[in-house]
Amino acid sequence: MLESGLISYADGLALQERVVAEILDGAAGDRLILLEHEPVYTIGRLRDQSSLRDPQRLPHPVVETNRGGQATYHGPGQLVGYPILDLRQRGQDLHAHLRMIEDVLIASCERFGVAAGRRDGLTGVWVENRKMASIGVGVKKWISMHGFAINITNECLAGFFAITPCGIDGVTMTSLSQEAGRPITVEEFAEVVRELFP
Repeated sequence: MLESGLISYADGLALQERVVAEILDGAAGDRLILLEHEPVYTIGRLRDQSSLRDPQRLPHPVVETNRGGQATYHGPGQLVGYPILDLRQRGQDLHAHLRMIEDVLIASCERFGVAAGRRDGLTGVWVENRKMASIGVGVKKWISMHGFAINITNECLAGFFAITPCGIDGVTMTSLSQEAGRPITVEEFAEVVRELFP
């Protein structure tokens, strides 16, 4: 189940901040937020923002945000997941957190007949040398924020053409539907992710 409708990046960030505050106050437990964003480019707070290429010519707004990583695109046809988790209860290990997110996405892709995996030294989920999911996280007092974006339909792929996705030159972005050779909806994939998320 997704949060309702297309959500702006600002509204998604505000929702994350609210859940983080509730967990820190002891008013709520871990939560997995699954949604689709209105078209937007995001980038971590880095000196090197060359992955945006020419920010003045991008077809959608750019938001600098408090996650790791270079530029990526979010838009319709892509499932964005924000696991807001108390990592104090999960070993306080960011690398383990990243690997867990990759594991869930890889297992979810397998449910749709797509053999996804990792590439040495590159965070994310890949099918051979084609990138399907980007992952960038942040923490606030060991509560995780941000998370993953996985391309489900081909609709979301055009947004990547104007940037250097995740700062990786020559990378080809792909979608689950493209790799599966059949249409798959964001909602279908979200149901599987929610089922498999620990």
